[in-house]
Amino acid sequence: MLQPIAVGQKSLAGYTHLAGRPLIAEIKELAEGLEGLRVLHVSATAFGGGVSEILYTLIPLMNDVGIEAEWQVMLGREEFYNVTKRLHNALQGNPDELSADEWKVFDRYNAMNATEITGGWDVIIVHDPQPAGVRRHVPEKGARWIWRCHIDLSSPNESAVEHMVPLIGEYDNTVFHLQDYVPAALGAGRDGVRIVPPAIDPLSPKNMALSPEDASFVCDQFGIDVDRPLMCQVSRFDPWKDPMGVIDAYRVVKRDLPEVQLALVGSMALDDPEGWEFFNTTMAYADGDPDVHILNNFNNVGAIEVNAFQSQADVVIQKSTREGFGLTVSEALWKARPFIGGDVGGIPLQVEDGETGFLVSSPEDCADRSLRILREPDLGKQLGRSGKEHVRRNFLTPRLLRDWLRIFQER
Repeated sequence: MLQPIAVGQKSLAGYTHLAGRPLIAEIKELAEGLEGLRVLHVSATAFGGGVSEILYTLIPLMNDVGIEAEWQVMLGREEFYNVTKRLHNALQGNPDELSADEWKVFDRYNAMNATEITGGWDVIIVHDPQPAGVRRHVPEKGARWIWRCHIDLSSPNESAVEHMVPLIGEYDNTVFHLQDYVPAALGAGRDGVRIVPPAIDPLSPKNMALSPEDASFVCDQFGIDVDRPLMCQVSRFDPWKDPMGVIDAYRVVKRDLPEVQLALVGSMALDDPEGWEFFNTTMAYADGDPDVHILNNFNNVGAIEVNAFQSQADVVIQKSTREGFGLTVSEALWKARPFIGGDVGGIPLQVEDGETGFLVSSPEDCADRSLRILREPDLGKQLGRSGKEHVRRNFLTPRLLRDWLRIFQER
């Protein structure tokens, strides 16, 4: 079998004080006709990215309302992850095309994993491109198949899209973060397309309330001077996240505020073979600056540590050049921190420029907004308060659960 992932238990009732009673009541009403629905989630990895973070909360909550939900991770080797990383990049706009041999690797691993899926599922939800080819080999194993896209398809490599559209077009439903991500080749107004943004778990270790004292203590353990201003970006080490652009912005800020520090914090995922190479490239670009702290999960940076860095930061940044959604945006806003993000993908969905944060398109803009926030603490507090309320109303997991239940009700 594919690798089953244990997700533990969560109670929807525990979110009532955050999500509000009307939403919780709506979820319970939607769930009444779905008891016993068998739902399988299939993804490429169980850690290191937004998909896994979402599923560790979403699946227990599905189970709590009476759905029989499980999660299985596909099996792969380095050759497969090398290909799917290139595919991921191509779908987000990289001009490099996959070779015929690379597509054969993709197809072979999808076929191999398909044979490991057991049958009898009411709904099978396949997350992202890596396992998108599974359905073609075993359509009979699920009564309904849904492909869930988590990446930015607004400006894709057309060759990659042409190869993928026939695969995803076979699904009963496709779910995207934004309408702009729906490939034109799927057909305008296609009945099976649904638009559902993701969400964060406000009760997870990464997002739960952390006292200023605890946040300071954790940051101090990693060499951060908690008495000096801190800029911080939390993301994978990936060219699309533009950590070098963040370093450029930091250097501009540092010319005016020499005491400023920068933390670049990320995790290394199993399905991202380029991660270490880009991590090392980022380290080299920092050029030994003692005020640039580049950390990952191999430095014992886990969920609590990420929480502490985001909670302690005076400015939280996500200067992506492509971004499917960017859970780290909602994470930072939920902690009421002043936020600056790239004006791309799903970030503007979360950030109302000048109201809940700032949107930028260059390192210079990022530096300008950072300096403004650092010099105007009241502005930072105002942005933080507005951002937190925006996330509370739109981007917490109970809302995501409700949206999935609505899709299930359509059967």
